[in-house]
Amino acid sequence: MDNYRWIARFLAVIFLILGIGTAFAQAPAGASFHLLETTIPDVHAALRSGQMTCRRLVELYLKRIEAYDQAGPRLNAVQTVNPRALEEAERLDGAFQASGPEREMGPLHCIPVLVKDQVETSDMPTTYGSAVFQEFVPRRDATIVTRLKRAGAIILGKTNMGEYAAGYTGSAYGIVRNAYDPTRNPSGSSGGTGSGITANYATVGIGEDTGGSIRGPSAVAGLVGLRPTVPLVSRHGMMPARPTSDTLGPMTRTVRDAALVLDVIAGYDPNDPMTAYAVGQVPPTYTAFLDPNGLRGARIGVIREPMEPSTDPTSEDYQKVKAVMDRAIGDLRRLGATVLDPATIPDFQDRMKRAYENNFFEPEEAMNSYLAEHPNAPVKTLREILLTGKVVPRRASQLLANVGRSTHEPGYLELLLVREETRQLVLKLMADHELDALIYATFDHQPTPIAADVLTNPNTQDPYRRGWNRDLAPALGFPAMTVPAGFTTDGFPVGMEILGRPFAEGTLFRVAYSYEQGTRNRKPPGTTPALEGEP
Repeated sequence: MDNYRWIARFLAVIFLILGIGTAFAQAPAGASFHLLETTIPDVHAALRSGQMTCRRLVELYLKRIEAYDQAGPRLNAVQTVNPRALEEAERLDGAFQASGPEREMGPLHCIPVLVKDQVETSDMPTTYGSAVFQEFVPRRDATIVTRLKRAGAIILGKTNMGEYAAGYTGSAYGIVRNAYDPTRNPSGSSGGTGSGITANYATVGIGEDTGGSIRGPSAVAGLVGLRPTVPLVSRHGMMPARPTSDTLGPMTRTVRDAALVLDVIAGYDPNDPMTAYAVGQVPPTYTAFLDPNGLRGARIGVIREPMEPSTDPTSEDYQKVKAVMDRAIGDLRRLGATVLDPATIPDFQDRMKRAYENNFFEPEEAMNSYLAEHPNAPVKTLREILLTGKVVPRRASQLLANVGRSTHEPGYLELLLVREETRQLVLKLMADHELDALIYATFDHQPTPIAADVLTNPNTQDPYRRGWNRDLAPALGFPAMTVPAGFTTDGFPVGMEILGRPFAEGTLFRVAYSYEQGTRNRKPPGTTPALEGEP
């Protein structure tokens, strides 16, 4: 036994040096297991040491969902709990015990995952946040779900989302709430995953990002949220919104966990031809980039100009967010980075509108083509969805603007041309100043209060978009990651977004991990503390 322990410790040191994300790298055997804020390596170490079983882990998360989702702060983050989660956990426990002395496990063995309800699961309903699809169970799993399961993960549940991938409300469930202040919006449209993961309902989550739907909820939930380069992760089995911008990615409490999840879900899928562009672009493991000294010698540009016209630099809450970002920029310098502040892009706000916000051309064609793949879908077109009269009024009015539009319109060509021109401007900016990445606040304002009529009024004055800087990455198709930058003086998380060149996820992980390790800004919300008896 003493020899075995010596070997285990030796391997732990070697793995840590190499940056390989094993359980030993962060949680040595024998360390006390705590459910709150636990990570993938923590879970695997607890399983190996016998402190935890897969079934017990799932039971603990289910209790938290019961205690805090429809009771307590009523976050309303989870749409469907997997009724077979405990059965699957027992199967994994059996396989682990039968694996012999080596105790072999997959990269996500027994890791409970919350998946945005935009992603198909053949054993649970997939609602897209809408009452129209409340009883719809697809006949297939999305590619990302298949890959998670093969890696040993448990799909613990499906999370509430902005109806048809916009906002934080839906006719299927009502309103998702911010875990740090349930009277405020959780951002969207992956708000359920954001609130669920920050409240420790599962170990990691999956979101979808068309125009910021991973990064926005992650920023206001104090999470790490990665929007990958568009072709890196398969979208097969996901209802599209704007296919040239749509992507799927991890939402986690640590940078390492995001890297471990991306290792599993990235890569070519013949069912999504776009992913052919990723061939040759996926490293053996993204954990190899997790260097605590990764900011030494890095060159970072700061975008100060707001992307959203409603941003008010004179307001008090803008100044609170700015103070956090100024400290974050100081931390980047302290950790060894050279910072260009500001880094400017010509005609920035106008470009964001023309290159992203004006894309009314893609949604109807994309949604209709997707629905045609499902013989058992309750409706087959966007028009039929709207004619049901069930969609939340504000979202219905937004969707109506896409009806009758087409990618064959001349305006679509103009949009594509502006995008390419903007890509060249951004790449030139980075090349001229030898920048590794650009950074900015994911939101220039704090999350706004939820309007009383947000579910009923198509013209609600809910200022949900106030101060968001989410459009650059989707307009370009480039990767971007938000990481916790700290808290405002009144306790709201601020996300610092890091944008890189296409397929430069490794650079984002290097910068983000070094910043995370040098600051430790993540803190769980006070509304969802450890339950009595919880380890």
